[in-house]
Amino acid sequence: MLWTVLLALLVLLLLQTQLYVCLRELRAGGSGSPYRSPTRSSSSSSSPSLNATQQRLPGAIIIGVRKGGTRALLEMLNLHPDVEVAKAEVHFFNVEDHYQRGLTWYRAQMPFTLPSQVTVEKTPGYFAAPHVPARIWDMNPSVRLLLIVRDPAERLVSDYTQVLHNRLTQHKSYQPLEELLLRKGRIDPCYKALQRSLYHQHLARWLEVFPREQIHVVDGDALIRDPFPELRKAERFLDLPPWISPNNFYYNTTKGFYCLLSAGHDKCLDESKGRLHAPLSTQAFRKLCHYFREPNKLFFDMVGRSFSWC
Repeated sequence: MLWTVLLALLVLLLLQTQLYVCLRELRAGGSGSPYRSPTRSSSSSSSPSLNATQQRLPGAIIIGVRKGGTRALLEMLNLHPDVEVAKAEVHFFNVEDHYQRGLTWYRAQMPFTLPSQVTVEKTPGYFAAPHVPARIWDMNPSVRLLLIVRDPAERLVSDYTQVLHNRLTQHKSYQPLEELLLRKGRIDPCYKALQRSLYHQHLARWLEVFPREQIHVVDGDALIRDPFPELRKAERFLDLPPWISPNNFYYNTTKGFYCLLSAGHDKCLDESKGRLHAPLSTQAFRKLCHYFREPNKLFFDMVGRSFSWC
């Protein structure tokens, strides 16, 4: 009799273990990136057999900043099995033609997810667009917002570099950065790339709509230097169980930044990341740093922390 009971308990334990393994594989087998699991595919997200999955409005949005590291943050968060991400920038709340299509269209741009997973989209243009905070609030007042920032002077140069690259690719000319940045030897406050780096002005509009604790600020410079600590903070902000580890990152000496590693697969961001900055004279860069000194202090006061910026 005793042996029968022990055998039954052993069989029950084995069944529970197998069920746990199956559930873990199912959660990791959604519509995320293929390098997260060797068995994933783009078609699996819409398979009728995964009838628990559906497209959901995002529970978290990376709102900016442009050229601050939003793509890196999104790809790193996507390492987590409880996170699924929109593959492209949706530009729903900041492009009028998209917004007029309604939430049904917006939801259709999202990945298929299980009920336990968090849908994340990122559009860095949201941060500086004045009407976006109220629109996102109307969609979901409890949505979690991630703002990744970097040195505003470096961000400006990176912003210009991307525009320059796009223009050259189209065989179009573009003014040198110094001509756009300076007017009669002084910083031109009308330059759009400069305005995008005035973080305090844009954040003030968001804080008129959302409480401060609903906006998580990620240090983009720290994310480049050592991704794991910033990812652990983001996991906590999103109420995710700790999953991402230092073993998910390795430094690529050729590219000069960290790449991702999971389930035996690696992925590096594309060639647009780590691109050499367009030239800017030391004197002009010093003027830029001086110009940002006071705006940076205002931003530090708003977020309750400081950053090692010029």
